[in-house]
Formats: sequence, C-alpha cells, structure tokens
Amino acid sequence: MKSIKNLFVAGAMIICTLSSCKDFLDLAPISQMNGNTFYRTGEDIKNALTAVYGTLQYGGMYYSSMHVIGDLRSDNTWIPNPNAGANLQEVDEFKNNAFNTISSSTWSAHYQGIQYANIVIEKIAAVAMDETLKKRYTGEAKFLRALMYFNMVRIFGDVPLVLEVIENPQEGYHYTRTPSETVYEQIIADLRDAEEVLPYEYENIDIGRATKGAAMALLGKVYMTQKHWDLAAQKLKEVIDGTAQNKYQLLTDYASIFDVSNKNNRESIFEVQFKKSASGEGSPFTNQFAPIGSGTAVTVVGNPLGQNIPTDNMRNAYENGDARKDVSMRTSYVLNGNTVEHNYVAKYLGAPAAYLDGENNWIVLRYADVLLLYAEARNEQSYVPDGEAFDYLNQVRERANLLAKSSNHSDLALRVPDQASFRLAIEQERRVELAFEGHRWFDLIRTDRAYPVLQSLGMQPYHALFPIPNSQIEINPDLMTQNPQYD
Repeated sequence: MKSIKNLFVAGAMIICTLSSCKDFLDLAPISQMNGNTFYRTGEDIKNALTAVYGTLQYGGMYYSSMHVIGDLRSDNTWIPNPNAGANLQEVDEFKNNAFNTISSSTWSAHYQGIQYANIVIEKIAAVAMDETLKKRYTGEAKFLRALMYFNMVRIFGDVPLVLEVIENPQEGYHYTRTPSETVYEQIIADLRDAEEVLPYEYENIDIGRATKGAAMALLGKVYMTQKHWDLAAQKLKEVIDGTAQNKYQLLTDYASIFDVSNKNNRESIFEVQFKKSASGEGSPFTNQFAPIGSGTAVTVVGNPLGQNIPTDNMRNAYENGDARKDVSMRTSYVLNGNTVEHNYVAKYLGAPAAYLDGENNWIVLRYADVLLLYAEARNEQSYVPDGEAFDYLNQVRERANLLAKSSNHSDLALRVPDQASFRLAIEQERRVELAFEGHRWFDLIRTDRAYPVLQSLGMQPYHALFPIPNSQIEINPDLMTQNPQYD
C-alpha cells in the first residue's frame, strides 16, 4: 500500500497552480482553484490538503531552511568550505541581513503553506462529504498551519497572522506584523482543535498524516517555548501516558530510527515524507551534508555539497561509549585508499536515485524529544533529587548505553545536584540525542542560553530573531517593520 508521501505527486499539479503569483506575504490568488466551483467533493479537499503537506518539502521549510536555522545557526554545524554557499555561511557566522535568501525563502514557503491550509479550512465547510472525514481534514490543516506559524514566530518574532484566504494581492497590503503572543494564541487554538478530531494513528495510504499525538506533542513544545511549565508538563505527560493508544516508544536500536526502510516508526511522531524516484519528491540530505571534496566516498550519487558539517565542539559533546555518536556523525572517510579526517553528518546517509533525490524523511517530532521535554518541564516546576525528571532523562541515556545520572552520584560527571545542573544536563542530552535534526538553535533560544553559548561564535543578542526579508518591507513599507538592528 502507498503512504501519504506518494500522494505528494498527485498534489504537485495543485501546488504549481496555487503558487502562480508571489506578492505581499507570498500569499497569492490561485486562479480558478481558489473559487468555490473547484471545491465540490471530498476528493477535491483531499487533493488540496495534500498540497498543504507538499509545502513541507519546499526549500524554505524542511528541504533545507529548517536545518540551516536549527543546526547551522547553532554550534552543532558550520560551513568550513565557502563554496558551500555564501548565504549559508552568512547564517553560520551571524552575518546574514535582510537580503539573505534564507530569510526570504523561509518566509515565502511558510506563507504559501499557510495560504493552502487556509484554503482547506475555509472551503471545506461548504463541501458535502462525510462529517467525520471533514473534521479530520480540518484538524490536519490546522495542525499544519500551527506548525508553520510556530516556525515563523520562533524565527522572526512578530509576523502577520493571516487566517483567511487571500483572494487577490491587494488584500495582502492590509496585514502588518501581529504581536507574537497573539500568534501563539492562534497556534494553541489550532492545536487544541486538531487534538480533538485527529486519530491516534493511520494505516496504509494515510500513514504520515498528522495524528492526535502529533498535535499534543507540538502543543507541549509550544508551551515549553512560552515557559508555561505546568501546561507543558500536563500535555507532554498525556502523550507519554497515551502510549497504549498512540503506541509511541523508544526504539531499542538508535540507528533504526533513521533507517529508510523503517520510516514512520514507533518512535516517530511526525515526519516530512520524501520518496526518491518520484518526480521531484526525493530528499536532498545525503548530498547536502556530504563534505565537499569527498567524491563518492560519502554519497555515491551526485555532488557532495558540504552544507551542514559537524563542528569539533559537537564531536566532543558525546560521552565515551555513547551509541548515538557513530549513528549521528563520522569523523573521517576513505577516498582513493587514503583516510581523510573530516566530520560529516551520518544520520541521513543513503543511496539517492539521483542528485538530491534520496529516500530519507525529515523527523519533526519524536518520542525521545517528548521524554526530554517532560523531564525539563518537571525540573522547572520543582527540582526533586532523583525524582521523576531523572527517570525520563535516564530512559533516553540508557538507550544510548550510558550510565544513569543521579543527584548524588559518586562520579562528578554523572552528578546532578540541583535545578541549575539539571537544566544543563537536559541541554546536553537534547544536543546529542537530537543532533542534526534541527532542534539545537531553537532549544538555546527558548532557554535563554543562545547568547551565553554562542557569543564566542559571533552572536549578539539581536541575532535571536532573523531579519524580515527586505522584499516584504519594500512591498509594504508603511506597515511592515524590520527587526531591531537589521536596518
């Protein structure tokens, strides 16, 4: 049976039509498909929803922007070779400005996805179809809209909150930046609505769609970002306690999480679907992350682009014996019989069908992330020596073949005697557990640790937000303002 990744091909024609015009906010009128005459059946809505999922594959989302921002912006990875791309190097070195294409592509892709989600949410109301399916499709669209706004508000701060279909470019000129708190309120509302109507899991063709657990896990992360510890702990514990229904679990073998033959596994909560040899539906990560100059030693097909190279600091972050290290990264490769010392990401190694046409999905949420967030939330509520927070931290460590940490361990490296120490223990564990999955930058920002950790790499406090793309300000200078110190 096919899964949802195969449906992206069917949605490709819709996406092309929907993206026919790029103006303010990159929210475009969508010609005849924006009219009520197109959305007449449940199948029409399903195709439109597939187009929303399809935007997750865009360059400005999980194809490249989210790992550039999530890892390259942090101390996890860097650009050692300038031939990897000037725009990427600027982000890496905190030199990006309003003209950098990372900002503009991220902005454009997310608002196109939001527009498509708004179309589904608005047009589905008038369609005669199964009511249960109608609620589910609406919930999926709201989950996706919430995910996109969550990315946007974390990257740019205040962003325009658009909740209706923009029928013509002129409507876009009325939007200004909405306070981030209001954007978060909408994200939470969308996720609560989605949680109410989405199923715990899918079968066959629908595997890969947003689930109840995905909505709950993302809501827990939203609460963590807002520092609402009680709400976060409650929601994340619901995910943990609901494993009888959603069947989430830590896989015994860390490597199997990322095995392309084991996609959408029981540790995965939500991942972006890619499929090689399927008309542009393949993923680029094997090529993107292979070191420039490595030939076919790392990626057997296509050019190595060197766009996400682990730092030595990242390499040294792993404890001796950590089973995750060799799965996540390598420190050398053999080319023409010679060993070349060079770090590179290994989680997304594979055999692409062609250049930038791999089989690897991108995992957005997984169960280990939830366990560590819950441990963090419990510690923020109150530090308890060897309490519940330790239990969940150590579940993740033990899967990595590491010794448990405790409040009074005889080994100082494993001793976590107070709340501040536990915060650092979680920070460290999240870094190595979720390495190269696009979390590190966002973790440092939400814990107010980015500047202390990254100032030696060139970060200044204002770099916590990315610049609003200059193109957006030029289009609507009366309403669109720039983030501080990017003028």
